[in-house]
Amino acid sequence: MPTVARFAIAPVKSLGLQHPDEIALTETGVAEDRRFFLHDDRGRCVDRTIAGRLVQVGARIDRDARHLRLTFPDGRVIDDEVRLGDPVVLDVYSETIRGHRVEGPWAAALEPFAGRPVHLVRNDRPGMIHGRYPASIVSDGSLELLGAHSGTGPVDARRFRMLIELEGGEAHEEDTWIGRRVEIGEAVLFVRKPVARCAITTQDPDSGLRDLDTLRTIISYRGLRDREHVDFGVKCTVERPGTIRLGDQVTVLGSPA
Repeated sequence: MPTVARFAIAPVKSLGLQHPDEIALTETGVAEDRRFFLHDDRGRCVDRTIAGRLVQVGARIDRDARHLRLTFPDGRVIDDEVRLGDPVVLDVYSETIRGHRVEGPWAAALEPFAGRPVHLVRNDRPGMIHGRYPASIVSDGSLELLGAHSGTGPVDARRFRMLIELEGGEAHEEDTWIGRRVEIGEAVLFVRKPVARCAITTQDPDSGLRDLDTLRTIISYRGLRDREHVDFGVKCTVERPGTIRLGDQVTVLGSPA
């Protein structure tokens, strides 16, 4: 069976990814993942569909999201305690998110990458920005097949920003787990549905610039689901929280529901 090759979390949504050696997976996801996000003066979430260059900025936080470190491509670092300001209630991808604006130099420093004035917000509840599916999985076999069709060789999984990346898997093996439970490390996940992809996957995961037509390539050999969705990877709910570490094996439990 496949094993865990890498984790990918974004402490600030759409900024650069972090790759820890282990994650503590709860029913709402990983506490450090997407705990912060940006919105503009109209209350719209600002992510890489609007500003791909945000990925050039690295972010690290502690588990309680009380300390934030941003690292910029020119070597600048902003490293400080998080000071909360006014409360906000925003609609983020059809989810109502309650949080607080973060005071300090963070937002102004990110505006050149966002291309507009933005506000940095800390979500009051870890994991809520994930919606109903706090975990996601993609296999190296799927990435290799995509690379074969695109002519580029294996595609970097960071394009898809999946929580759990697997090695030793067959192409789209994770799709065969839909409707089934899988045990990974201490956790048990229920694989619910495929992930419908967007244009962010066409962007280079380091620069944020569009360089690979992933969507058209996926459609060329997988087609469209319901004549609309371009699927790649799977979404999961968490039935048993627990720690997952690099090298942990995936065990499929039982028959499809």
